[in-house]
Amino acid sequence: MKVIIAAAGTGGHINPGLAIANEIKQKEPDSKIIFIGTGRGLENDLVPRAGYELKTIDAYGINRNISIDNLKRLYKTIKSIGEAKKIIEEFKPDIVVGTGGYICVSVGTAAKKCNVPLVLHESNAFPGMAVKVLSKKADVILTGFKEAKQRLPKAKKVVVTGTPTKVQKLQITEEQKSEIKTKLGFKDKLPLVFAYGGSQGAKSINESLVKIIKENKNKEYNILWATGNSGYEEIKDTFEKEGINIDNMLHAKIVPYIYNMEEILNTADLLVCRSGAMTITEVSNVGKPAIFIPFPFATENHQEYNARVLENVKAAKIILDKDLTAEKLDLEIKNIVKNQKSLEQMGKNAEKVKVLNVQEKIYNEIKAVQK
Repeated sequence: MKVIIAAAGTGGHINPGLAIANEIKQKEPDSKIIFIGTGRGLENDLVPRAGYELKTIDAYGINRNISIDNLKRLYKTIKSIGEAKKIIEEFKPDIVVGTGGYICVSVGTAAKKCNVPLVLHESNAFPGMAVKVLSKKADVILTGFKEAKQRLPKAKKVVVTGTPTKVQKLQITEEQKSEIKTKLGFKDKLPLVFAYGGSQGAKSINESLVKIIKENKNKEYNILWATGNSGYEEIKDTFEKEGINIDNMLHAKIVPYIYNMEEILNTADLLVCRSGAMTITEVSNVGKPAIFIPFPFATENHQEYNARVLENVKAAKIILDKDLTAEKLDLEIKNIVKNQKSLEQMGKNAEKVKVLNVQEKIYNEIKAVQK
């Protein structure tokens, strides 16, 4: 099978594309797969690192306001359809797969001009503009959540497959969890709250956590906090100015990034995080209670819609970014971790939205479109 995957910008678009590519390669080792992205996004690191060829076009997301810069972006994006068409004509794929985001408009439009089957994957509960624009043209749209299906009324076919991710539930004993917490530097048996905001961190979450730790509010729970690479040094300086050694805190461990994400998600008692589609998928996969602070500037406010999926099954609490304070976050954490039965039930509820055999379902739908 020859496949082109359109994925650009953030890990939320690129990682599902890579997972789909890996599944195809596993099922059909002789497959030829290339990616189309831009010269600006994370795809320039992640795609070659995963062993796939990346072709680039000059496509852009379009803002809704009228400006000279926006008109230039629109012109370049329209022109990029021709760039994508040229790549498609040269590679001659059996199918084109898009994983959301503005790159899909250019590549998806070019695919239909070349009469190549088009499959789209939408990770979010509220579909993005690109998927909506292409919903009539796509042969099938695969969604991460069933809530997205009702928001795509013009689509030919929508199948709920879930969103592919490496993070799964591990069978970790309480003794193993205790050992992992000890290795992290925690010497007591307090509940572990894992707070993170993605690779770049989340400013509002970070500010609240600084105050919680400074004022020693977290005496009843431990915090493992991944600040994001870009915010770590600033946060370290903030504590040092207060005479606090960031490497020697009793109830908090602060790191720039977590590399053993699957292990930590399975070990933590409660998660505090944004609510991108990949995060929601991982939270439901490991079955953990969460406090979500949706990113307020996400397109179509899709992070809040994502968070509501788990809130609706009583697996999560939501604090809107505009309402977030250290006091409110601390109170919400304490209300959840003080009740072990409630913690366990919220975790079980999270698994209610888990979708099994995601990659296989996606592969089967791709093969069905080819027939």
